[in-house]
Amino acid sequence: MLSDWIGSGWSEVALIALSASVMYVTVILLTRLAGVRSFSKMSGFDFAVTVAIGSVLASVITSKDPPLASGVAALVCLFGLQIGMAVLRSRFPGLQTLADNKPRLIMIGSEVQHDQLKKAKMTESDLWGKLREANVFQFSQILAVVAETTGDVCVLHTSGQQRDIEPELLQDVIAGDRYGRRAAVI
Repeated sequence: MLSDWIGSGWSEVALIALSASVMYVTVILLTRLAGVRSFSKMSGFDFAVTVAIGSVLASVITSKDPPLASGVAALVCLFGLQIGMAVLRSRFPGLQTLADNKPRLIMIGSEVQHDQLKKAKMTESDLWGKLREANVFQFSQILAVVAETTGDVCVLHTSGQQRDIEPELLQDVIAGDRYGRRAAVI
């Protein structure tokens, strides 16, 4: 029993190598067809597809069920759905509104926007961690902090005298208009 758990026969190792090789080539080909967006996190949908692709790869490579052909078919479907959704989102802006969250302005200068922080389902501890990750040493360095649609947190900060942000960078950001009202104060 212990030997079954620890080891495998050479035939199983060969099947894993074959499955991994076929799936690897399939992912490369599909990525070339679909483009660089294939593994981006531009939207929640992109992130979900990336996780699903990883799950399919792991399942097919490490077990006999699902079979290799099913795994390839699943990858083709996932990449097809992602391409289809990208095309539809670009042609129908309303679909993008339905499918994606909007980014939220959660900090303006040193002032935390508690209402937006709460709506982003973040705590102040989460925020402080993201500020540390961005190498912020003082609140005075912070211009704005945005909770992006993918769950990433973008910290716009400066180490110099630059104190303004191009308005386009906060376009479509929930509460982004607050930055404009506060820009003169910061």
